[in-house]
Amino acid sequence: MGRSGTTPRRWGINNDYAKLTDVLLGKPEYYRWVDAGPITGRTLANAHKTGVRFDLQLAMAQHTEMVSVYEDNGVTCHYLDSDKVLHRNFFARDSSAMTPWGALICHMQLKCRRADYVTAIKFYRENKIPIWRWVTAGHFEGGDFVILAPGRVLIGHCGERSEREGSEQVAEFVRAEGWEAVVAPISREFVHMDGLVVPVAENLVVACTDAMESWLVDAIRDWGFEIVEVSFREARNLGVNLVALGEEKILSMATSTGLNARLRALGFEVFDPDMSMFTLGGGGVHCLSLALRREDVW
Repeated sequence: MGRSGTTPRRWGINNDYAKLTDVLLGKPEYYRWVDAGPITGRTLANAHKTGVRFDLQLAMAQHTEMVSVYEDNGVTCHYLDSDKVLHRNFFARDSSAMTPWGALICHMQLKCRRADYVTAIKFYRENKIPIWRWVTAGHFEGGDFVILAPGRVLIGHCGERSEREGSEQVAEFVRAEGWEAVVAPISREFVHMDGLVVPVAENLVVACTDAMESWLVDAIRDWGFEIVEVSFREARNLGVNLVALGEEKILSMATSTGLNARLRALGFEVFDPDMSMFTLGGGGVHCLSLALRREDVW
């Protein structure tokens, strides 16, 4: 499923499905549920009926299990500094995005996350990872930057998190490098583009087409991608938000039962830890993880 280079670059990715070697995470030691968008808001509003409650020790244990999946598959885990004030910065996908040209520093909109970029910049500088660009035209978050394949990027905006102005600026950055970039509005219910579509192999993506504009689905298919369909219900609960580990391996989550079964039927090895403290709190494994280095695909 794709041809990878034998010598990956030190830092950066030109795809999001080949063998993953390095990932950026955080440590959720100050995590708590706050009303930080539609997913957490729904959790909190229905807690009196569902009986769900936040458990920090369980969250830490679930995060540790996710880390074990990475380490067992040869992925080196790097960490943002914990910060009591920046209590959601461990959702490492959003404060920056990784590209073939270096890191993109994002401009986050939520008040409780507005300064998350500080720990991201500190990490990149300490590890001598080049910073490529800075988003300045409007709010933009890394979950809306989806590299489908070398040369092709989807960029989303729902208004509450990424704004059109920020997304269009990022698209211009990408086009200046000679890549194609498609900018699309998405429903606030899915927060980011990586809640709707994520690549898992060469010319193969998982996506909730029922929640996407028909022109966007057509554009993805016109690019030559096959789509593994994700139900609206699973996608609404972050089912799309998985991570390709490369070599036909996928980090998914226990709640994505239908999608996991379809991926296994296609020949993928699927790891599906329970990540409920995070999905109920607004993010899945893709939100928690930023690929820093993968094998190049040509």
